[in-house]
Amino acid sequence: MNSVRSARLLLVFLLAALSGVARCAPQPAASANLSSSAQAPGTLDLSLTHEARAAIARGLQWLAAQQAADGSWSNNRFPALTALAVQALLRSGDPSYAEQIDAGVAYILTCVREDGGIYCDVPDRKGGGLSNYNTAICMTALHALDRPSLVPVVQNARTFIARSQHFGDDVYTGGFGYDRETKRAYTDLLNSYYAVEGMRRTQDVEDSRPASEARADINWAETVRFIERLQNRPETGPENAGGFFYNPTDPKAGTTTNREGVVIFRSYGSITYAGMLALIYADVSRDDVRVRSAFDWACRHWGLDENPGMGQQGLYFFYNVLSTCLAAYGQDMIPVADQPLVDWKAALTTRLIERQRIDPDTGGGYWVNENGRYWENDPVLVTAYALLALE
Repeated sequence: MNSVRSARLLLVFLLAALSGVARCAPQPAASANLSSSAQAPGTLDLSLTHEARAAIARGLQWLAAQQAADGSWSNNRFPALTALAVQALLRSGDPSYAEQIDAGVAYILTCVREDGGIYCDVPDRKGGGLSNYNTAICMTALHALDRPSLVPVVQNARTFIARSQHFGDDVYTGGFGYDRETKRAYTDLLNSYYAVEGMRRTQDVEDSRPASEARADINWAETVRFIERLQNRPETGPENAGGFFYNPTDPKAGTTTNREGVVIFRSYGSITYAGMLALIYADVSRDDVRVRSAFDWACRHWGLDENPGMGQQGLYFFYNVLSTCLAAYGQDMIPVADQPLVDWKAALTTRLIERQRIDPDTGGGYWVNENGRYWENDPVLVTAYALLALE
């Protein structure tokens, strides 16, 4: 039955692609024309490159100054906030931030649990300590440091994530949720994206496991099936087809009802890029109709003024995941209907530079979202998102 269903799904998407869903795919002729210009597609001109580097330098300066005495950033009950800051400082390649990075790592290690997870108990809140988010983000940051002493920590964290995957006779099977021990144990695409990213980026530590230990991994096929269930089909119409929604019961971006009276969960920007990137991490081909359909949705809803479908909510996570996704997809130019091809790297870089705020006391630069949903009124979190996107 699963093979029949998969075949039907593939046929539906393929027919949609042939009928126009894939029209946003870049055309060879356009690529040929672009290659004749003085500046290669996907590269910033010299002036914008200098501006970007200056914005990054200001952001790193500001971010480093926000570190607490215990080595953490922002709320020390959630070590992922520190891990994101560590990643931003690390990716800069600037050795002057080694002390802050080391202090951040030392704090993260105080949050390592006996079960392998990297999180804190927060029993007074729904969702607890967000153990999946925190563990996945922290182990990704620790792995990026490339320190042999941290390999066992990352290995144990991978075991924790693998054990957190939900299996059951329900619509959530194959995915990952906030914390299996809390009332928010259901799974969703955002948690699943972070779990998938963490497991893919850290996979090489399994080669260092003792032969006596079982390798830790997730069930990738079930993960893909979960992600697939959250992608809108062609029959949902051009506003939604190919895009993703949050989870099977919570639309986040609201719903619409089609002519047949069927309730449709609206697709939205950040979760569509997260879903597309999760498929890529899961080794789904970039030419697969599910990936191409997600890219097509992104083309049809291209813009940086808002998180499409969500307004200003989650705007900087949108910038962050857009940058990571399109870089992984290998797409330099975005074809937009009735417009010239858009150089997304230049457009995003320009937008982030424009949105940076300058601290008048220090000259450092930071970013913050006036819309506080998804914690984006925290300038530490948002500045880490912005720096990672620029870097």
